[in-house]
This record gives sequence, structure tokens and C-alpha cells, in this order.
Amino acid sequence: MLNGSDTNVVYLSKLLKNYSVHRKLIDIFDENQITYKYIENTNDIWCRDYMPIQVNEKKFVQFKYEPSYLKDSPGLKSNVKEVCETNNIEAIFSDINLDGGNVVASATKIIMTDRVFDENPQYNKIKLINKIEKLLEAEVIIISQINTDMTGHSDGMVRFVDENTIIVNNREKEYKYVVKSINNAVKKHNLNCIDIPFFTYKDRKHPENAIGCYINYLEVGDFILLPIFEVNDEDQKVYDQFKTIFPTKNIKTINYNEIGYLGGLLNCTTWCIKE
Repeated sequence: MLNGSDTNVVYLSKLLKNYSVHRKLIDIFDENQITYKYIENTNDIWCRDYMPIQVNEKKFVQFKYEPSYLKDSPGLKSNVKEVCETNNIEAIFSDINLDGGNVVASATKIIMTDRVFDENPQYNKIKLINKIEKLLEAEVIIISQINTDMTGHSDGMVRFVDENTIIVNNREKEYKYVVKSINNAVKKHNLNCIDIPFFTYKDRKHPENAIGCYINYLEVGDFILLPIFEVNDEDQKVYDQFKTIFPTKNIKTINYNEIGYLGGLLNCTTWCIKE
């Protein structure tokens, strides 16, 4: 599997241009010499979810994109075959229903939540995992989804630092059933685990917001773009911790709240590949 450190190009849905933060985002890309391009023919900005998973430089796997949380909003579902055709992407198509936001990868491992079972009831669980592992050429690790999260994705819960280390939302503040599943995975797979602060931001107009989720950052090559929220004193603490965890990375920050209010952040709105 390729992960963020292996990639060198960031893709954005062309629809992201409709948001004011887009200008700030590409200015940061330009200042840090990050190559970026746009995806045509999409129906929403969350391109991580409906774009193919890159296994190696020549292999892309396109999963079915029929998330249950969009069953009442069919106009927001991008047609993955049309997106691939429009953007000249050759991929292996799978009948497995799986969002890219539920695929957090290192070179040899993938962490996803048990939402994958909910979205594929026609499959035996063991056969489903075996098929995903064969397609993506990596070991699948399952953790519990956060039941209050509409998407059930893993990219707001955990990320790989390297093959043997993950970062997770502070387990002292996380749901006990989620902590239990993460601790079991850490023990079973002999992983090191680092806790990152997070917080829940209450907003009546945006009850599904992602404000406070630092783990949903962008990683491309040796560059990390970390979301900050400027609503409490956590931003500097997390930035300092990231500088310690990723000492060789170029780490910049962005207030991405305009997107965060909609329920996602930087990993959600970017598709990073190696070209």
C-alpha cells in the first residue's frame, strides 16, 4: 500500500473552489511547492471517499460508493465510473461498498472501522476482509466505529506515523467501547500508540461538525497540513506535539473551520497519490 508519505500530488474536487478557504489552501500549497490538481465531474467536495485507493504506482482499486449516510441525498453521490473516465483514471472496480475515508494505511496495514460490515451485509465478514486484503495487498485491522459519527470512518480516529506507530484521539476522553477496540488492536498487532488531544465543539447550526478533530490532517510526502480551530488553547499544544512526533516533516497549519462545520476536514477533501 502507498500511504501519505509516498505521495507527491494532491487532488481536490473542483467544487472546493466554491469555498473561500480554497484560496488560503492553495496559497499554502504554492508556498511549500506542493503539486495540486483538480478532479472534474464530482458531486461533492469529499473526494477522499469516492476516489480509488492507490496500492502501488500502477494499481488503483475503485470501490463501490453507496454510503448509507447518503441514501436520502442521492444528488451528493458522485458516480465513480464517470469520475474515473472523466479524469482518465484506470482502476480495478470492486463491488465492495467502502469509502476511502475508512481506509487508513501504512505500507503493510490498513485500519478501518466495522462500518465496512454494515455497508456490505451480503458478505461473510471473514470473506469480506480476505477480499479487501487481496485487493489492497495489506493486512486489515478492524476497530469499532464511533456510533455518533454519521460516516463511521477511521480517518478521524487514527493515523499511522510509521509501520509500528499510530496516533489516536486521546483515549482518556474517547468512548470506552472505542478505546477497548483500539487497545485490542494495538496489543494484537504490537503497535505503539500516541494520544492526540481532541475536543467536541457544540454548534446548533452544525451539529455534525468536525471541529476539534486534529487527526484529520493532510499528509503528502514530507509535508503535513494540520487543521487548527482557534476556539480554545489546544491548537499550539497539538502543533508542538506533531513537531515532536514528525521531526522530519514540514508542518504547516490552516484554519479549515469553513469545511469543518460541514463534517469533514483536510484528509476528507484531498486525494493524494504518487504520479
